[in-house]
Amino acid sequence: MQSRVELAALIATGGLAAAFAVSFFAGLGGRDASRSEVAREVADRPAVEAAPLPAERIRVEVLNASEQGGLARAVTDRLREAGYDVVYFGNAAQTDSSVVLVRTEAEVAARTLAARIGIANVRMARDTTSLLDLTVVLGRDFSDPSRARR
Repeated sequence: MQSRVELAALIATGGLAAAFAVSFFAGLGGRDASRSEVAREVADRPAVEAAPLPAERIRVEVLNASEQGGLARAVTDRLREAGYDVVYFGNAAQTDSSVVLVRTEAEVAARTLAARIGIANVRMARDTTSLLDLTVVLGRDFSDPSRARR
C-alpha cells in the first residue's frame, strides 16, 4: 500500500516538474520580441502617468563617463541631499552623451531625476540581476551648474 502512495506522489511531482519546465521554456521563446514591444510602448507613453516613487526608495548608481574629475561625487552629493539612495558612484568608459538608464519599473522616477540634474536622455535598460533602479551616466556633454558656482 505504501509503495502505491509513494509511486503516485512521485508521478505527481514529475508531472508538476514537467509542466513547470514546459512553461518556463515557452516563456523564453518570445522574450526578445516582447522586450522591444515594451520599450516602444514605454517610449510612446506620456512622461507622467503615476506618482514617482519617493526619492529615498530609489537606488541609484552614478558613473562619470566624462573627462571632468570628481563629477560623479558632486552629482552623488546633490542626489543624496535630494533623498536618493546612491549606492555606488565611480567611473565608466568615456562617452559623449549623458543618459539615465532605467533598470526596473521606475521610469517616472528616472524622468524626475533626469530633469533634476539636467539630463534629457532617459532609456530603458532593464537589469533584473542588479539591485539598482537607475544608472546615471555622466557623459562629456554633462554640465553641472552647482560645480561652476564653487
